[in-house]
Amino acid sequence: MHKIKILVLFLSFILTGRTAFSANHFNVKAYGATGNGQSIDTEAINKAIDAAAAEGGGTVYFPAGSYLSYSIHLKSNISLYIDQGATLIAAEPSGNTGYDAPEPASNDTYQDFGHSHWHNSLIWGENLENISILGPGTIYGKGLSRGGPYRAPVGNKAIALKLCKNVILRDFTILYGGHFGILATGVDNFTVDNLKMDTNRDGIDVDCCRNVRISNCTINSPWDDAICLKSSFGLGYARATENVTITNCQVSGYDRGSFINGTYQRKEAQLVPDHEGPTGRIKMGTESNGGFKNITISNCVFEYCRGLALETVDGGLLEDITISNISMRDIVNSPIFLRLGGRMRGPEGTPAGKLRRVNINNVVVYNADSHFASLISGMENDLIEDVLLSNIRIYYRQIDSAASKIQQQVPQHEKTYPEPAKFGVLPSYGFFIRHVRNIELNDIQINYLSKEIRPALFVENVKEIRLNNLRARKPENAPLIILKNVSDFSVKNSAGLKDKNISYTAGKSL
Repeated sequence: MHKIKILVLFLSFILTGRTAFSANHFNVKAYGATGNGQSIDTEAINKAIDAAAAEGGGTVYFPAGSYLSYSIHLKSNISLYIDQGATLIAAEPSGNTGYDAPEPASNDTYQDFGHSHWHNSLIWGENLENISILGPGTIYGKGLSRGGPYRAPVGNKAIALKLCKNVILRDFTILYGGHFGILATGVDNFTVDNLKMDTNRDGIDVDCCRNVRISNCTINSPWDDAICLKSSFGLGYARATENVTITNCQVSGYDRGSFINGTYQRKEAQLVPDHEGPTGRIKMGTESNGGFKNITISNCVFEYCRGLALETVDGGLLEDITISNISMRDIVNSPIFLRLGGRMRGPEGTPAGKLRRVNINNVVVYNADSHFASLISGMENDLIEDVLLSNIRIYYRQIDSAASKIQQQVPQHEKTYPEPAKFGVLPSYGFFIRHVRNIELNDIQINYLSKEIRPALFVENVKEIRLNNLRARKPENAPLIILKNVSDFSVKNSAGLKDKNISYTAGKSL
């Protein structure tokens, strides 16, 4: 009798779309979805969400199948569960039929189109609470654009959330997510866990969010950033991204789709929109009106992509950052890039930002492009402050440029887009440090894999710099370190260098 009862309950689930064990599960097929990969299932999916919301919430369930859809409207207290074998496909727009129009935005002056609109997405929600997207299935952004600006019916984001709280994204895969695989703006208490993404522009953008946990994610995004923290003016006011942890994640820049299919190809680097090699990194910036506070990044792997980037160029504070246990391989630009700039894309009169109190430790980098070195650069009148680098090993590959192309006077580029390639081939292969106050390098090893003609370190306009246990390979016909306009310099316990303190030097080679 007990087995018969279970069988009856199971059949009830199949026929009615409700689970046998909960009245609050809503199978999209029970509301008319076909899952045949040919019919548009948008109306049925939204009906299932409406039905769940009418009962106070519940789980909208996608069984195995291929569901073509346009804009799906999330509501509070709703979970979408995409089961194994289920694929939610962003349909191609047809005539006037397609995605919701980008909502009017009076505050789109200071950020890109994609950061000013949310409704033109496959899945979107605004001013919601207690929402989840779960399950081992796939979201395939087949019909999404990777750019903008566009009018309806074009969509350009897989998932877009604005001013929501208590959000969980877990276990699914995103293939080709459009301009943003996930765009979260003004979202508080936000958990992202165990996602796989192989996308054609940004992976996860966390903008003006608070209390964020990103863990166990693998993101391949050759054409833009993999995990990017931002603090734009998209909400119409400056709001910091703060209290964030990113841990146990892997990022890369293999060719689009080759992570998911397991081929890991590297043939499309020349197609990257800025022509500077695959992106695929973890970054803070460039949108940086509100700043970044109290953030940790740990136990992450970078492969065949750009390096770690911390940027504030629009007036925000970037402070209290801890980064540890990072492994990088085949890095196409600066392994470590800290940039305080004055682009000031924000309301008139906004003062320059600050970049301060940054700790980076336990990092190993192999086969990084030494054109760019590790680049730490503030502005002449606004210095980066209080940086601690410790237990870092970097192996750089040989540059392929002639000596005449090495910058003798490195441009400031204070008002331009912050990217290492903008500075040209730097005059040092290991670290280029400029416009900084109070920086300490402990237990640093720098090596090159073939030939090199530049010094390991170039330090300019720096106040208070301490080197302890530096191990840097010295080129045959170049000094180890060049100092220009440097005060309060000390070096101890470093190979090839005598312990010394220098109160000030306008120019000196060591």
